[in-house]
Amino acid sequence: MDWRLIVVLAPILLAGGWAVFNIGKAALEQINRALKGDQA
Repeated sequence: MDWRLIVVLAPILLAGGWAVFNIGKAALEQINRALKGDQA
């Protein structure tokens, strides 16, 4: 594997993973809020 390919792909994969993590966290918070709202 060419090191230049790793240098180019690493930040893209890191940014993509970070975005998925943040979106997933926000979605879980919304689901929890919706469930708690239904129970109240």
